[in-house]
Amino acid sequence: MTEPPLRAAILPVTPLQQNCSLIWCTKTMRGAFVDPGGDLPKLREAVQRAGVTIEKIIVTHGHIDHCGSAGIFAQELGVPIEGPHEDDRFWIARLEDDGRNYGVTGKPFEPDRWLVDGDTVTLGDLTLDVRHCPGHTPGHIVLHHPESRLAIVGDVIFAGSIGRTDFPRGNHQQLLDAIVQRLWPMGDDTSFIPGHGPMSTFGQERLTNPFVGDAVLAG
Repeated sequence: MTEPPLRAAILPVTPLQQNCSLIWCTKTMRGAFVDPGGDLPKLREAVQRAGVTIEKIIVTHGHIDHCGSAGIFAQELGVPIEGPHEDDRFWIARLEDDGRNYGVTGKPFEPDRWLVDGDTVTLGDLTLDVRHCPGHTPGHIVLHHPESRLAIVGDVIFAGSIGRTDFPRGNHQQLLDAIVQRLWPMGDDTSFIPGHGPMSTFGQERLTNPFVGDAVLAG
């Protein structure tokens, strides 16, 4: 069996059990952490186990459980941070306060590169597409690797649910539009890693999701 071009390990972190993803290019063994919200000893151990060289940190959005430790980890590893979209700057600015409220380490940071819809992010020899999917937060981005039929969606959509939109500058209609217009075209056979809980496929969610299933939206 040939090695897939991209591999991913899901590492739940923080008391909020947020899915941090370690993703890497199997050809070069160079990789990235997506949303290293906390529990850095666990993440260091995962890198060592996988034998991966981390070349960047990618952030889907500015919530504490997704990026509270991103700046600390990037500094430790000497790597850049890419993402999210700049509309989440206000969330990143308040990481310290949010950290105190949730009992999670939070340190504000300035990404080396804000991402916009249509950007690409490289990882070893791989290229991932960036889609801006606001609604849960205004600056939320999603990563897509078409060749692997894999998306990393943060808190946009979950198995059987969608992201909350009752936070500052959340927008329910924007979230629904982003899912239908930007995620569904990736294909029903695309699997996704959500920010919490188990993986699913877009096809499964179109069939059964009580918020964005085809039958629900057609109703």
